[in-house]
Amino acid sequence: MKTKLSSSSAGGLSSHRLSVATSALQIYREVVISTQSLADDNEVEVAVANNRPIVGILSQEIQNTSTVQKQYKSFISASYVKFLEGAGARVVPIWINRTRPYYEYITSHINGVLFPGGSSDFNAKNGYADAGAIIYDIAKKLNAKGDYFPLWGTCLGLELLAYLGANKTNPLTLCQSGNVNLNLDLLSGYNRSKLFGSASKEIINILSNEKVLINFHRYCLTQENVTQFMGDINWRIMSTNKDSNGLKFVSTIESRNFPAYGVQFHPEKSIFEWNPVQKTAHSSNAVKAAQYFANFFVNEARKSTHAFPSIAEETKALIYNFSPQYKGREKNYFNEQMYYFEW
Repeated sequence: MKTKLSSSSAGGLSSHRLSVATSALQIYREVVISTQSLADDNEVEVAVANNRPIVGILSQEIQNTSTVQKQYKSFISASYVKFLEGAGARVVPIWINRTRPYYEYITSHINGVLFPGGSSDFNAKNGYADAGAIIYDIAKKLNAKGDYFPLWGTCLGLELLAYLGANKTNPLTLCQSGNVNLNLDLLSGYNRSKLFGSASKEIINILSNEKVLINFHRYCLTQENVTQFMGDINWRIMSTNKDSNGLKFVSTIESRNFPAYGVQFHPEKSIFEWNPVQKTAHSSNAVKAAQYFANFFVNEARKSTHAFPSIAEETKALIYNFSPQYKGREKNYFNEQMYYFEW
C-alpha cells in the first residue's frame, strides 16, 4: 500500500521532485513523487517520500526494580533508538499508561511506531500491551482511510502483533531459543512480500545462509497458530526457524492488510549491543543484514506525511530530551544503554 494522491491534490505536479511548504513548521519537507504500475491490478499509485521521518518507540513497564532507581516506571533500550537513527529517522518515546487521546495525538504527528523487544506481561493493566493495542487499532484505521502509517515489532513486538492480530487471544507457545544466532529458512513466495521483495541477492544470501540473527525468546508463534488464530488471509509468513527442541516457529511475518512487520530476532543487537555473555553476531555481514531491516522500516515511515504542528512541539517530543544510562559496568546487564522514565 502506498500513499495515494487524488487527481485534484496531485494536479500540476509535472516534476518528480518538489518542496512542500509546511507552514506550521516553517520548514520545507522534501517530497519525492513517483508513480508505478502494480502488477496485481495495474492501479497507478503515487509514493510520497518524507525525508524527515520521526518514529515512535513504545516504552514498557519495568519488571525488576532491584537494579533501577525507584522513581523510574518505564524504559526503552537505547539500541532501538540508534537502530532507527542509523537509518535516517528521529525518535519520539511513547509512554505507557495513557488514554486513547494521547496515542491519537502522538500517532498523528509521527510516521510510524516500533514495538521493541523485552519482557512484558500482556495481561498487565495499562502497560505495554494495552498501549500497543490502542496504537495497533489507530494504525489500522489510519491505513484503512489511506493515511499510510507503518508498525514494526521486534521479538516481544512480533509477539504483540500476533496477540493483537489474534484479537487478544494468545497464539503463542512456549519454546527455547535463547542466545543463539540463526539464519532464516525462507518460505516459498518470500520474495513477493514487502519486507523482502526489494532485498538484494547479497542480503538474501546472508540471511538464508549465515547465522547472523540473534534470538532471545521463550515464546514462539507457530505456522499452525497463525492459521488458527490470525488467519493466513490476513498475515503472510516469510520465514521460519527451529528452537533447540526442534519446534518450528515463525521468524518473519507481515500483515497483508496494512503495513505491519514483525521479526522474532534482534537486528539492532548486531550493531549496538556488546555484552560478552551474549553470542550476538557482529560480522560485517551481520551488520549489513541488520541495517537492511532498519533501512526498510524507516523507508516505510518515509511514506507517512504526518508532522508536528510546530517546531516547539516537535522538539519537546523528541528523545533527545532524555539521556541514556550506561549499564555495561553492572553485573548481569542485558543492554548497553537504557532510557528510563518516571512515568
